[in-house]
Amino acid sequence: MGEVTVHALRNVDIDLYAGELLVLLGASGSGKSTLLNILGGLDVASSGSLYYHDLCLHTLDSDGLTEYRRAHVGFVFQFYNLIPSLTARENVKLVTDIAKDPMPADEALQLVGLGDRLDHFPSQMSGGEQQRVAIARGVAKRPNVLLCDEPTGALDAQTGKLVLSVLDRVNRETGTTTAIITHNAAIGMLGDTVVHMSSGEIVERTVNSSRASIQDIEW
Repeated sequence: MGEVTVHALRNVDIDLYAGELLVLLGASGSGKSTLLNILGGLDVASSGSLYYHDLCLHTLDSDGLTEYRRAHVGFVFQFYNLIPSLTARENVKLVTDIAKDPMPADEALQLVGLGDRLDHFPSQMSGGEQQRVAIARGVAKRPNVLLCDEPTGALDAQTGKLVLSVLDRVNRETGTTTAIITHNAAIGMLGDTVVHMSSGEIVERTVNSSRASIQDIEW
């Protein structure tokens, strides 16, 4: 920025394990979203190495990263990113139509508790319902990794707990490796692993002996 060099991330060394639920905690500007975007192949690090199994992501070109995202990664964002003119089913089918081995859109929506809202448009849904459509879209292609950027940031506490319960269920039932970034420390109780970030660095990593239930979280 002008004459100032900003290190969005530095000295980051992290592993994600198959089937785990990882929570990335930190204040705004701590580097959480940048890290998530690099893990998902949306951004490319200026230095360092990134591997998905034996695939060297740091050496892939734009087409290679697109194929990586298409084949392996699901995304859930804070503001849903649904297409207003499409129904819940149609929003999910945007992903299933380009995936190699997707679950049916109806099945994905059933998984997140929206089996009775298949033909509703986003304007006919609450914020929590729209976020659950976004989760269904993220998991419908059966990704190996699900990356969630502040999935409860635009929701009230009660609705946020409902959305987190869906993510917890998806992780447990599908075995999808799930990473959730948040500034809410209480959400860390849900994770198998909690990583605290500050000023672009990992300052603490905690492994929970057992994951808390949604009912145990106090916002």
